[in-house]
Amino acid sequence: MDAQRLLARNSFTELNARARARALLDPGSFRELIDPFERLSSPWLPRQGIVTQADDGLVVARGLLDGAPAVVLAIEGAFQGGSMGEVSAAKIAGSLELAAEDNARGIPTRAAIVFETGGVRLQEANLGLAGIAEIQAAMVDLRRYQPVVGIVAGPVGCYGGMSIAAGLCSYLLVTREARLGLNGPAVIEQEAGVGEFDSRDRATIWGLTGGEQRYRSGLADRYVEDDAADLRQALLDCMREGRPGRCRSERTEAFLASLAKIDGTRPATPADVATAYGKELRA
Repeated sequence: MDAQRLLARNSFTELNARARARALLDPGSFRELIDPFERLSSPWLPRQGIVTQADDGLVVARGLLDGAPAVVLAIEGAFQGGSMGEVSAAKIAGSLELAAEDNARGIPTRAAIVFETGGVRLQEANLGLAGIAEIQAAMVDLRRYQPVVGIVAGPVGCYGGMSIAAGLCSYLLVTREARLGLNGPAVIEQEAGVGEFDSRDRATIWGLTGGEQRYRSGLADRYVEDDAADLRQALLDCMREGRPGRCRSERTEAFLASLAKIDGTRPATPADVATAYGKELRA
């Protein structure tokens, strides 16, 4: 990106969840559902001495995308690391289920999810896990009708059970700042040791799980500059393409074949991943 464009851009990663949802929807169409004034927050966090947030860190926005009905679900990474608890997960799952019901009635409601999450909220572990499972089931149901587009921009990234949800998206958009992985670097280091993964080695972290590498590996469909207008345009392009012939989660054979090429007796390098995964995985 040249200096003039860099100065003129509207960084998506620097926006909060509410501003991200507004930036993606058609101008003037943003309408928030279950907003903070509803005071629908976690009933479990106060019992552990944790201050709640009135929307439980999840923004549900209805509006239009390219003139068509849409729902944008944006996770607030600044609250509890974007973790999913009972309320936030239910807001996502319920919204996707209602979108599927709209489609069944002939209303072509689309969905986009902005992932900024470390996965399940440990303070609500079982409830959060059950909620993430409901999210995943709702995504698979909705994508029969309309594309479900995910966006991972940064700085938190997308980890844990919600990384599986990201893998279920019809299309996934990433930026250079994005990170995507089942387990976070600190968790891998804690469980397997620093010899397996050094959580302080930023070059390796982004080299293995960063947005550019995930795009090169076929685990993401668009690699987009950190600009709100560019991400919105990429989102619209995906919606216009419609449902892909086979979603990524329906192409397990190709991914398993690529995984089989990796030597599991030593830590993988970015070059190993780039070699094992090919561009054909995006086909």
